[in-house]
Amino acid sequence: MGLHTQRRAVLVTVALVVLAGCAERETILPGKREPVSAILSAETPEAAALTNAARDISLPPQVANADAAQSFGTPAFRTDHPQLNSTLTPIWSVDIGAGDSRKHRIVADPVVSGGRVFTLDAETTVSAVSTSGQLLWQRDILPARAEGGEGTGGGLAVDDNVLYVSSGLGTLTALDASSGGILWTQELEAIGVGRPTVFENLVYVMAGDDTGWAIEKDDGRIAWRVTSSEARTNVLGGPAPIVTDGLAVFSFGSGELQAVFRQGGLRRWDASVLGERRGRALAKVDDVTGRPIAKDGVIYAGNQSGRTVAVNASSGTPIWTAGEGAIDKVLPVGDSVFLISDRNELVRLSAEDGSRIWGTQLPNFVRDRPLRQSEVFAHHGPVLAGGRLLVASSDEVLRSFDPTNGSLTGVTDIPGGASTAPVVAGQTLYVVSRKGQLLAYR
Repeated sequence: MGLHTQRRAVLVTVALVVLAGCAERETILPGKREPVSAILSAETPEAAALTNAARDISLPPQVANADAAQSFGTPAFRTDHPQLNSTLTPIWSVDIGAGDSRKHRIVADPVVSGGRVFTLDAETTVSAVSTSGQLLWQRDILPARAEGGEGTGGGLAVDDNVLYVSSGLGTLTALDASSGGILWTQELEAIGVGRPTVFENLVYVMAGDDTGWAIEKDDGRIAWRVTSSEARTNVLGGPAPIVTDGLAVFSFGSGELQAVFRQGGLRRWDASVLGERRGRALAKVDDVTGRPIAKDGVIYAGNQSGRTVAVNASSGTPIWTAGEGAIDKVLPVGDSVFLISDRNELVRLSAEDGSRIWGTQLPNFVRDRPLRQSEVFAHHGPVLAGGRLLVASSDEVLRSFDPTNGSLTGVTDIPGGASTAPVVAGQTLYVVSRKGQLLAYR
């Protein structure tokens, strides 16, 4: 090595020593270390800290209801505790049209009226099936302007032997419930329409997640409409409006609850389902996914961002906010509120203040491997029937739970997995599978 090279090596070494001496020493922050993957796991540190408590509950008496003709949020149409056997056996199944696919989903819960069960498939086929399992008629409600396969979603309601069907193509159609003949169709100027509610002379329905409509049920003419701020993100299948104490309450994709006078549409009050569970991508979707329900002067509703609220039904005044989202139904029973949370738990809350009583984890990721956790199981419900809570799931299982402590009390197979919530009428449970089949259990 030459003299010049030796000098250069010495200078480089000295420079490195000087720089090392000038560098700031790394500060080690105090506190418990958590793995980065913890925020992606099914059980976060927040969830692990939660405790469960068994608590007695006073259930309403069981009622032998013959029909389940409309969504359960409005008290006039709800049977709080239908009769149902303690053990369930499949009795029949009927194909009702297109099942779930990459672009299409069945979202309309079946409705039961006059000895018939009505369904809407993943596209635009409406079916009527007798309670003994015979297919009575089918009707395609695809508008003349549209092509097959363009729309998905919608909802059903029956009133006075007329079946009202909302569709993902932005239409509300009235059908003769006996024959399936089309009575009228109203265009609602939106893509995607929620579940309808029929009360006296009007049909109330959401369209596009930012417009609430009131339609004359006899001829389909528009009575009035109300609007909200536009929602950039929402979930397929909007909740049915609630009708209570002279008011109609709409749930918008922005997270707003808006109560208007039922006949004229004049605004009475506004409330919001706001807030989110941090660290979860779903928290960026503000849509009201926990279907609102009115009970004893209180409206309960939830979002999938991580919040459930209780508000005064007359004024919209907030009563409490719980740090649990609601994916499907919000079910008040006695002194409690049951829901399926944004973390795929069956949760029991206090109806008085929204505090958590217990939570039971439901199957979550379809694939448990960390790099494969891109899809979760869908759970529909809960519903109260036969003294227990029932949840129908896409993992091909109908589960029964004890409402006092959340323990699993029974399972029944759902071939193909559930795509809707279970509906109980005539001591029979109905659910639509992802394969496009109406299944009956008794």
